[in-house]
Amino acid sequence: MSHSLTPQPLSVAARGPLSGRITVPGDKSISHRALMLSALAVGESRVEGLLEGEDVLATAAAMRAMGATIARGDDGVWRIHGVGVGGLLQPAGALDMGNSGTSTRLLMGLVASHPITATFTGDASLSGRPMGRVIEPLSRMGADITASPGADGKGGRLPLMLRGLSPAVPITYTLPVASAQVKSAILLAGLNTPGITRVIEPVPTRDHSERMLAGFGATLTVEDSPEGKIISIHGEAELKPQHIVVPGDPSSAAFWLVAASIVPGSDIVVANVGLNPTRTGIITALRMMGADITEEDPRIVGGEPVADLRVRHAPLTAIEVPPDLAPSMIDEYPALFVAAAFAEGRTVARGAHELRVKESDRIAAMAAALSACGVTVEEHEDGMTVTGSGGAAIRGDATIASLLDHRIAMSMTIAGLHAARPVTIDDVAPVATSYPVFYASLDQLTGAA
Repeated sequence: MSHSLTPQPLSVAARGPLSGRITVPGDKSISHRALMLSALAVGESRVEGLLEGEDVLATAAAMRAMGATIARGDDGVWRIHGVGVGGLLQPAGALDMGNSGTSTRLLMGLVASHPITATFTGDASLSGRPMGRVIEPLSRMGADITASPGADGKGGRLPLMLRGLSPAVPITYTLPVASAQVKSAILLAGLNTPGITRVIEPVPTRDHSERMLAGFGATLTVEDSPEGKIISIHGEAELKPQHIVVPGDPSSAAFWLVAASIVPGSDIVVANVGLNPTRTGIITALRMMGADITEEDPRIVGGEPVADLRVRHAPLTAIEVPPDLAPSMIDEYPALFVAAAFAEGRTVARGAHELRVKESDRIAAMAAALSACGVTVEEHEDGMTVTGSGGAAIRGDATIASLLDHRIAMSMTIAGLHAARPVTIDDVAPVATSYPVFYASLDQLTGAA
């Protein structure tokens, strides 16, 4: 499921203002969960707007390997016939997760409470990412997990083998780091575990799993406590099939919000963007910087808030990014760093330790990329300080290492749209993991289509 092994370099030059209306692919987080929960429901679920990137297709392939029937119709609607909670089958071979950390961690949770054994593999980037944060709670629930040591010798890496336990042991687990993936893995394991499994979340993270589990009929409660949110799921659930409409991914929309903000004369509409409050940190931060972003036709689709976002070029001013925004925009920091490169003054972004363990070390990768383009940056352990151009074009004239990371490739593509000289990305093939039509949308917005 990993992208082409042949690098696809691309040189990006300034093209003038962005204009027009586009939609972005379906939300990646919701797409993963829609496939997994549909595969555990009894009957046929239908999913519209599913993100058809490599990461989500890796999830679909894994659920097929464990017994679900999953097919895409000519009408673009995905139809999933599930096996029921507790009904996952032993996969015949290893589950290839490609580049998808979400697929890996959430599926580990599903398998942990089923009486099956699964081997998880991935590409070079995914194999370097830590899984220990999921291994620890799932082991407490009774799963037997053997992981690889990894290049750094710290352990907890792919490939790994997970032997599930049924019945598993319900636990109460306080998240040591703000991670929706760890929370979701435990809740998914709890689906087939007798009794009540609880996750205590000191810092709120995206809540797509809670919303969708409740939508499928799981008994789930969320309550506030002095320790944080307590999410409780009653095990041995019976999930009912659903019709799901996936909203546009705010993480994908973020690139266009930044692009239109920094390129003079731009005026675009990004339609059907999911505005779940646990995902809108990038909009909050950009508005703090002076971005002109308005919400048109706000509505509820499939239990999630959605709107069309109109974005017009505006001068940006540096800010100190509130650290408490980090959980709601962790994937959008690379795009935010690009916005900061064109702001007036020094933008300081701290509290984003998680960026070190994404598809790449996104702090180091973006610091190197922006520096190569002539931007003054100061790298911190948990973020970055960026001295902006005050709206002027940055120098460009650099070749950027994307490090197999789709968000680095897309962020630096956007930076190249307002650079004095072209910016070359060494490999844009990884963009297919989350946004296969990104470059077609770029051509459309810049009149090059």
